[in-house]
Formats: sequence, structure tokens, C-alpha cells
Amino acid sequence: MSNWGHRLTDWAYGAGWGLVRRMPDGMAGALFRSAADLAARRNGRGTAQLRRNLARVVPQAGAAELDELVRAGLRSYARYWKETFRLPAMDHKAIYRQVDDVMVNRVMIDEALDRGKGLVIALPHTGNWDVSGIWLVNHSGPFTTVAERLRPESVFRRFLAFRESLGFEILPTSGGDVAPYRTLIERLRQNRVVCLPADRDLSRRGVPVTFFGEPTRMPAGPARLAAITGATLLIVNQSFTEDGWGLTLHTPMIVHEREQIPAVTQRMADAFAADIAANPVDWHMLQPLWISDLPDERQRVLAAAEPEAAP
Repeated sequence: MSNWGHRLTDWAYGAGWGLVRRMPDGMAGALFRSAADLAARRNGRGTAQLRRNLARVVPQAGAAELDELVRAGLRSYARYWKETFRLPAMDHKAIYRQVDDVMVNRVMIDEALDRGKGLVIALPHTGNWDVSGIWLVNHSGPFTTVAERLRPESVFRRFLAFRESLGFEILPTSGGDVAPYRTLIERLRQNRVVCLPADRDLSRRGVPVTFFGEPTRMPAGPARLAAITGATLLIVNQSFTEDGWGLTLHTPMIVHEREQIPAVTQRMADAFAADIAANPVDWHMLQPLWISDLPDERQRVLAAAEPEAAP
């Protein structure tokens, strides 16, 4: 991307946090729904990939049903972005109370931390993970997560400041003073919470899994951290409701040895699949996820590679 493109991207995000947060909620909602509907009609690369992804989740859907699922999925994704830009000005205590009223299995967090070995929460790209983070900060204090270092750097800094303002500790995946993996281990040994997006890793580090009947790869990090530290591993299910958000924790796992990492990662994938199948429109996956959607050369590289070991 050119310097001009970087400046335009930075301006767009700055305008989002500067303007959208000040709009009446109804106006902002209508604006983002219209943008989602336009994206559905244009059927660009991300929309077309979302259609392919949802076709795996709901294989029985005909063309008309799939059209509606894609439109609803894009509206859900647009709602996430609308809320991202408005969250700094929203009442976080009110958000916590609303989510807490419908929270399912919050006791699993307390039980995990009572063990004294920390907690790893693995989550797919569903619902609004920033809202889930607000609930978690208010329930058990700040937690640690990782974030890809976006380009331009100014946009990464905006997201860093945004999430730190919510009470999250953000570790960049590259360019930091200390390897993020080492810091995550340290936080777990301090009996703290680590949250990791975990439904996509199409690199040699990814663990081969079967997801909705097809091969892909998912991050080894959640299971590996649990194996190294003894932390409990939990799956989160996030969703939107008409007037708020839903949050469920489930599938507690203890990983006793590293040899269990492939099986635990498959169990994680199965848990994600069950949640996504129950509510596909709130799964915001507009990127290739399955191996068969990758270019042929990339497929050959992954087929020949064993998963790389993390440090």
C-alpha cells in the first residue's frame, strides 16, 4: 500500500472513532447496515469468501437461504465495527451488567483461577470480542491477549490505545521487546487470564484439524500454553442479541502433556463448530479458512510441512 493509502486508512479509522461514536445510535446502526447490504450486493472478495465459508457451515442451504445468511452475516460484522467505534463512549458498567445477566458458566472462570494455574480462553471470530473483554475485565481483572501488528503503524497504535483503554493488555505478535509467547506463560504462572483468537492458523505452526468435515489448521497456542503451565483451557461462545450480547463459557480442558496438543486442538475445533453451527450469522470469517480454498502452491507447502514447534 502506498503512503497515500496508509494515510487514507489511518484517516478512516480516526474518523470512525471520532465521528461514529458521536452519532445517535439509530443513525449509526442504519449507516452500517446500509454498508453491509451494499457489500452483499457487490459480492466482493470478502463477501464471496464468507459465502463459501457459510456453505460449509450450512451445507443444506439453497441459494436463496445462503444469500440471506450472507446478508445477515455482513450486518452482524458491520454491527461489530459500529460498536468498535462507539465503545469508548459507551457505559462499560452497563455493558458488564447486561452481559452478566445472561452469562452462562461464569463459575468456570472462578474454578479455573481457584486452581492457581491461570486460565486460557480460546475464542473464534464471533460476536463482539471487545464486549466480552469488558465483561471479563469487570469480572476478574485485566487479561492478556495478542494482536497482529497492522500496517500502517498508526492504525495499529489506534487499536492498541483503544483496547488498552478497555483494560486489555495487548502483546504485538512482532516487534516487541519480549517474545509474546514468553509473556503469556509468565501471565499464566501469575494465575492470570490469557485470551486467544483461535479459529484460524494457515501457517506451518497451525495444527491440522477437521472442521465441518474438511481439513484446515488452527493455532497450537491455547493447548500448548495449557500444557506448559497447567492452566485450564476454556472455549467461549460470543453472540449478538437484539438488544445486547450473549456470552457462554464451556468445554473445560486440562492438558497434562504436550503429546495431547493435537487432540485438544481438535476438541477445540469441534467446540467452535458446534457454536458456529448454532448461530452462523455471528461468525465473522471473511478470509479463506479451509485448505482447499488456498492457492495450489500454498496447499502443497502445507501438505508437506509438519507443524512448527513454538519456543
